[in-house]
Amino acid sequence: MNNTDKSGYIFDNVRLTESGDSVIIIDQTKLPNEEVYLELKSIDDFYHAIKTLQVRGAPAIGICAGFALAVEAKRLSLLPDLSESDFFGKLHKAKCYLDSARPTAVNLIHMSDRVEKAAFLCAGKGISEIAESCLRESRLIQSEDAEMCFKIAEYGLSLVKSGDGILTHCNAGPLATSCYGTGLGALFLGKELGYEFHVYSDEMRPLMQGARLTSYELHRAGIDVTVICDNMASMVMKQGKIDACFVGCDRVAANGDTANKVGTSGVAVLARHYGIPFYVFCPSSTIDFECSSGNDIVIEEREETEISGLYFKKPVVPNGVKCYNPAFDVTDNGLITAIITEKGICRLPYEKSLSNLFGK
Repeated sequence: MNNTDKSGYIFDNVRLTESGDSVIIIDQTKLPNEEVYLELKSIDDFYHAIKTLQVRGAPAIGICAGFALAVEAKRLSLLPDLSESDFFGKLHKAKCYLDSARPTAVNLIHMSDRVEKAAFLCAGKGISEIAESCLRESRLIQSEDAEMCFKIAEYGLSLVKSGDGILTHCNAGPLATSCYGTGLGALFLGKELGYEFHVYSDEMRPLMQGARLTSYELHRAGIDVTVICDNMASMVMKQGKIDACFVGCDRVAANGDTANKVGTSGVAVLARHYGIPFYVFCPSSTIDFECSSGNDIVIEEREETEISGLYFKKPVVPNGVKCYNPAFDVTDNGLITAIITEKGICRLPYEKSLSNLFGK
């Protein structure tokens, strides 16, 4: 299976099969050492893949969730003697189950909402037609994401120049989306247009997405990348090696406060100290206008063993010592130089610029 485009980076990492009864994903937990593809068929398969980060990145999770409901709708449509009422009840139950897998990433909820709404709009037309509407909507979600990635990449590229040093935190590239990525999209587009960048990729403890995934994507695309430990960001900034910080996001509140992988807020504080622009790349599906500020964002906490033993042959924390493992933190809007969306670039005050741009 060839899942790379001509630039050498992952493109088709979440794919609905032609039959519409399963989804193929690349297992991101196996990267960079193995490229393993999984076929997801049941709601439990999808929940497990999202929960365990086999598929991750806010847009990719949303795409996967949309496909998951479409696959479930098709399965339900084949059950004998199922009424529309029972169909909608079972579909909604599946949606709520999926939504609980990653509570911080709002794309998941937005996209499962879209597919469920598409189903309701076809109420009364028969279960087969309802299931088809779910498939159409899920495919539309993915195609819109690809277009969104390209537009974000164009806007992002306008903020930097060839030769710049870029610091990244976590992973917001093709693996996390359907195409170029959000936080890394400008780098891939720039490479195609002849730009040269030197990227410093935070390793991103404890799940190592920067070391395992960001460096994997960038290296395959021929972009100069150096992995650093998270606690080295201040050093490379002080040495003058960083011209801008690029990060993605999992949820943006109406006031511009941004939830992203834990450690992002620390990078933003350092960038402010050293006078380095800190850019958040944000598809509109990640903006939660119902969430007034970062204080309202639910932060997912993950298993302690991710800190104490994951990727190590033996535990690195003494037996009986507790570990605190929040998956995300919130960066205050005042630390963000700009939020780059597919519709344009927003700056402080974000309550006004985001609202104006998206007509809220």
